[in-house]
Amino acid sequence: MPAAPVHFTLYGRGYCHLCDDMLAALNALQDDARPFTVEVVDVDVDAALVARFDELVPVLFADLAAPELCHYFLDPAAVHACLAGAAAG
Repeated sequence: MPAAPVHFTLYGRGYCHLCDDMLAALNALQDDARPFTVEVVDVDVDAALVARFDELVPVLFADLAAPELCHYFLDPAAVHACLAGAAAG
């Protein structure tokens, strides 16, 4: 049975070009061998998210209990390592 897709959460803002760039770069890594899903969360809809992330956006997580994978710019190596770890686990 194939493993479930990894789910990434991208925290950003609707008017943030870095957020748009990170989402596009992440989607470009999509691969049939190790698919993933991405949820985009606008931090401005929740004061707690603004307090947590504010000027760090965009911020990418695969698991909110784990450290962020990257912020400001996509780290493809971190994403590939996350995907490889999920495939092995």
